[in-house]
Amino acid sequence: MLRRLAAAALLVGAGLVVLQAPPATAAPACTVDWTANQWATGFTADVQVTNGGAPVTSWTLSWTFGGDQRVTNGWNATVTQTGNVVTAASVGWNGALATGASTRFGFQATFSGTNAKPADFTFNGVSCSGANPSPSSPSPSSPSPSPSTSTPPQEGCVPAASCDSFETQTGTTPGGNWAVNYPDCSGTGTAAIDRTVAHSGATSLRVNGAAGYCNHVFVRNTQLLGTAGSVWYVRYWVRHTTALPASHVTAVAMRDANDGNRDLRFGGQNGALQFNRASDDATLPEQSPAGVALSAPLPVNVWNCVEYKVDGRDGTIETWLNGTSVPGLVEDGVPTHDIDSQWLNRTWRPALTDLRLGWESYGEGADTLWYDDVAVSAVRNGCQ
Repeated sequence: MLRRLAAAALLVGAGLVVLQAPPATAAPACTVDWTANQWATGFTADVQVTNGGAPVTSWTLSWTFGGDQRVTNGWNATVTQTGNVVTAASVGWNGALATGASTRFGFQATFSGTNAKPADFTFNGVSCSGANPSPSSPSPSSPSPSPSTSTPPQEGCVPAASCDSFETQTGTTPGGNWAVNYPDCSGTGTAAIDRTVAHSGATSLRVNGAAGYCNHVFVRNTQLLGTAGSVWYVRYWVRHTTALPASHVTAVAMRDANDGNRDLRFGGQNGALQFNRASDDATLPEQSPAGVALSAPLPVNVWNCVEYKVDGRDGTIETWLNGTSVPGLVEDGVPTHDIDSQWLNRTWRPALTDLRLGWESYGEGADTLWYDDVAVSAVRNGCQ
């Protein structure tokens, strides 16, 4: 009896003080892990959001910047900004989050002055620094959900795609499925894993390409293209420092087993993007002023999303730059003046066997490039 009374109360003088457990505190609506990669006038942010409440089928994460940060693009979420308020909305494949589940998205922005992490976030309109009012939240006696230990999805990686964002690289020399490659001869071109500039996460592939044929350098992957069958949708993000020159340059090369193991090359000429078939030097578009005008330059000092489809069944090609189809880089099997007449001078049914990212100049043209978030699949990946 005395033991029960002692557990229930303390006698202090003539007063009775009842000991009560503190009220249970509901889990926060979300937790946010924010990693910024910053340079003088801009930054990228990798954001992991964990749902602390009831399961959801879609989500928005909002915050307010304290400075003059301005979002320029985003990935793995639709990121919009009004004044200093930013909202990231889920995309189709990452909208469903169970209690305790996490997902990642990222964005790029400019800033001047200071660039502090936002102080508060809201998840589906509920502050992440306060209580989660959802009636279906776990009760205090329920075990706490374990943090998600699954590998976050690669940047904009559709189901069944093969993707690589270089985040698993451990050294400065590309390894794993990637290997530095110097076709025919080697000079001053270099390639390395870079942890100072990235499109998402903290890692990218940096290529220092010098002018002159023997100064080329590529980093080769023989695994990615083999997952897509005979239709290849290739997507990568690239940031480079020098405008495409008038001379022919190659930034991506793919060996074609059906064309004598000669390369299908993607790069530029006359200041605009182009495809080039190494076996006969055919170009897409044709290098007439009208043909070049139907292609597009590659903007410098910003991250660009480059996508192209090569169909081995009928030899057709389509290309997108930052989500927009480029008319001069479309070959649909029907001759189009100034675009693909040269390309269609023979039957071409490619069988691509490797993917090489780098830089090759056949005259003038040095450049420094960063590649990130590579994806290959049988359907279009897009830039989100």
